[in-house]
Amino acid sequence: MSNTLKYTAQRLGIGHRDLMRRMREKGLLDRYNLPANPELTKLYLVTREHRYHHPEHGMQYPRTTRVTDAGIPWLAEKLGIERPMPEPQQDPRDVA
Repeated sequence: MSNTLKYTAQRLGIGHRDLMRRMREKGLLDRYNLPANPELTKLYLVTREHRYHHPEHGMQYPRTTRVTDAGIPWLAEKLGIERPMPEPQQDPRDVA
């Protein structure tokens, strides 16, 4: 499954524009916000293409960058974002 950059930014605790800026600075995205090196990052960053018909320009095929589930922790490490661990929860099956 792949996640939008907006959802990924929310999971990392930053804004999506800030996420894209940081990814461009690290060389992960090109100026069109597509993966700069798709062969190296294909396990973490993928592109999705959809199509629509524009009345003046004909068929359009825009591409968007998406982050895989494995890409969220990888991206946090690459960008130096600390992700706090959730509080441990007691197992309700434990009997005192």
